[in-house]
Amino acid sequence: MRVIKLTERTETRLLEARRRRDLKAESLVAHIVSDVRRRGDAALLAWTQQLDGTALQPGDLWVKASELEQACHRVSRDVLDAIKRAARNIRRVAEQQKPQTWRIEVEPGVRVGQRVQALDCAGCYVPGGRASLVSTLLMTTIPAQVAGVRRIVIACPRPNFALLAAADLLRVREVLRVGGAQAIAALAYGTETVPRVDKIVGPGNRYVTAAKRLVSSDCAIDFLAGPTEVLILADRGNPRFLAADLLAQAEHDPDAIALFVTPSRRLAKAVRLELTQRLRALPRSNPAWRSLEKNSAILLVRNIREAIRLANRLAPEHLSLPGNERAWLRALEAAGSVFLGPWSAQPLGDYASGSNHVLPTSGWARSRGGLTAGDFVKCISVQQISRRGFRRLAPVAKILADAEGLVAHRLAVEVRE
Repeated sequence: MRVIKLTERTETRLLEARRRRDLKAESLVAHIVSDVRRRGDAALLAWTQQLDGTALQPGDLWVKASELEQACHRVSRDVLDAIKRAARNIRRVAEQQKPQTWRIEVEPGVRVGQRVQALDCAGCYVPGGRASLVSTLLMTTIPAQVAGVRRIVIACPRPNFALLAAADLLRVREVLRVGGAQAIAALAYGTETVPRVDKIVGPGNRYVTAAKRLVSSDCAIDFLAGPTEVLILADRGNPRFLAADLLAQAEHDPDAIALFVTPSRRLAKAVRLELTQRLRALPRSNPAWRSLEKNSAILLVRNIREAIRLANRLAPEHLSLPGNERAWLRALEAAGSVFLGPWSAQPLGDYASGSNHVLPTSGWARSRGGLTAGDFVKCISVQQISRRGFRRLAPVAKILADAEGLVAHRLAVEVRE
């Protein structure tokens, strides 16, 4: 992992690299999406065979009910207990985040309110290329359940027993054994057996992200989530902790971005040494090798003010402040999720703290946070105006209609006078 002095040129390269469109991935994804729209399940089977090397028969696209029921008997009691503990915490946080119905009287005779209506059908994408992420099933499914979504469809290539056990514990019965761009296309447009969903949520690799971007004009998505990224900002701390957190996020994907920003040259060297030693213990097949060699760096800054400015421009998915510096936190304006203090290890947020790990990447944290129960509802405004309220508001509406030159708007008020 390189140690680089932060310059204007370096910062520009970082920002441009994150904005750069992956034209090769987008071209392939466009072809896949078009094919799935045209040929449905046949295309799902063909692309899963070609890209994932998994030969599925038409009857194998969906996990059978018996497989879900048996999964809990195929994993250890410790795994089941961990799933239940994580699910409980995620549910508690999601319940706090759910938008509420309300009604107020803005002035006499004028009542305005909000009705919260759950989506009818949600598609939850769960990565499963290198490992079936049971945690992502929990992070996507539980907020949807809290929101009141009637039908939840999971898409995951090669789901393992732990993931199927989690689905069974949550009473989710529709698990599609397909991933990648073909799964996103199926959820967005529907096939002979896959329902068209109202919204697709969940992280994925660059192909999944490109597919979500492509279908977003026809099917709602949460945001672009993936590949993962982490920025650690510190002028002190335990090099072993810092290196371990960088490595943890780097192993998600070869395209993952791991950045350590510090004004301390001594700390930078210590973290680099720790990273080198820990990386050597991993097999070369681990994605962290590619991530740390290609996309990641230790950035030396002049002072913390410069580091905070960089963090605000990058708006990282994961932002770690291991020194517990609350003054720095107040100056930070954009991040998907913040990990404050030396014991807030990022894997705790990935798995069990209850905070959602489906987070915006590529700078999307400038405009929104991570996945919540609010992503699975529609907030419908409701207004009721009495005769008294009408008489109070009619003059205001007529004046503004005249100002905008909308004659019919004025008429719709006048006919009631």
